[in-house]
This record gives sequence, C-alpha cells and structure tokens, in this order.
Amino acid sequence: MLDIAPVFLGIFLAQVSPGPNMMAVSSASLGSGRAPGIATAAGIATGVFLWATLFASGVGALLDAFPQAITAMRFIGGGYLIYLGLKAVRAALTRSPGGRVAASVRTGGRAAYLRGLLVVLTNPKAALMWVAISMYLASSGLSVLGFLAIGLGASASAMVIYGTYALLFSTGIVMRAYARFFRAIEGSFGLVFGAIGAKLVVDGVKELRA
Repeated sequence: MLDIAPVFLGIFLAQVSPGPNMMAVSSASLGSGRAPGIATAAGIATGVFLWATLFASGVGALLDAFPQAITAMRFIGGGYLIYLGLKAVRAALTRSPGGRVAASVRTGGRAAYLRGLLVVLTNPKAALMWVAISMYLASSGLSVLGFLAIGLGASASAMVIYGTYALLFSTGIVMRAYARFFRAIEGSFGLVFGAIGAKLVVDGVKELRA
C-alpha cells in the first residue's frame, strides 16, 4: 500500500497540471458545449486505462528494448497536436458572423471522444509516465491484476478531473466570454497546441541525431 500511494499521487499531479489533455477538454467544452467536453474526458480516461493495460501486458519492456518507439511517438503525437493547433487557428480566422462560434470548431460527441483518446495514446509523456510507474513497481511483486487496478484507478481519476474541467469550461459565464473573445481564445489554443507539438517533433529530431 505504501508503494502504491506515491504512484497515485504522481498520477493525480500529472492529471491536474496543464497539458494537452486539459487543452483538449477545455477546447471541446468551450467550442462545442458540455457533452463534447465530457466525451473528450471519457476518451482521455479510456486512453489512460489502455496505457495501463499495455504496460501490464509487458509493453514497458518492449519500449525499454526499443527506445525508437518513443521517438516515433514524438513525431506522431507532435504531428497530431500541430494538426489540432492549425485547426484552431483556422477556426479563429474564419469566425462566423455575429460573434457565433464557427461551425469548424463544433465537435460531436464521437469525434470529441476520439480526440481525447488520440491525444493520450499519441502522447510520449504518457508512455514515459507508465514506464516510470512500471519500473517503480517492478520490485514490489505487484500482480498483473494489481497493475490493472492501478490503471482503473488512474482512469477513474482522469474522468473525474477532466470531467470537472469540462463542467467548468461549459458554464454559461465562461461560454459567453468565449463567444465574445472567440478569436483570441481559439488562436491561443492553436498556438499552445502547435508549440507543444513542435517541441515533441524537435525532441524527436534530436533523439534521431543523438
């Protein structure tokens, strides 16, 4: 139990801190409303559990043996975040008349869920976090079921945390502020997504040259 407590603390701190996950949820909630925001959170929670399942199945050892896989993830994840950034910038530049949210920003529940899922599954930091967790627990004798239980707890935590973000960013006062400052907010989302994605790509290039 004492070995597991720091793991959950680390997972919690990682989930509440700003990053691609929070950006994806806030973007969906502001642009499309509460339901897509919750769907994005559900996609993130699913991705968290999938990572835990993969590492419980021994993927951690595979990544340790083939670090090139992490480098490939940097390019894939970075490219996907750059795509989301360009999409947000495009939406900011094609704002619909009358201050309404542009149609290109609105996201359906299924698309929002897939976006949340892909943001997690293509994030090399998520993979590295589970590498660290699996290495930390390697000497504790934790069973596969125990590891999956940790994954289930991390998934539930992600759903609560990002679901809360979705509720906050879809309140009336926040939505009205978003409609008023749509261009600035979407442009900021685009720049942040693009910056994070570009950093991942640059890091991947550095790893290839090393």
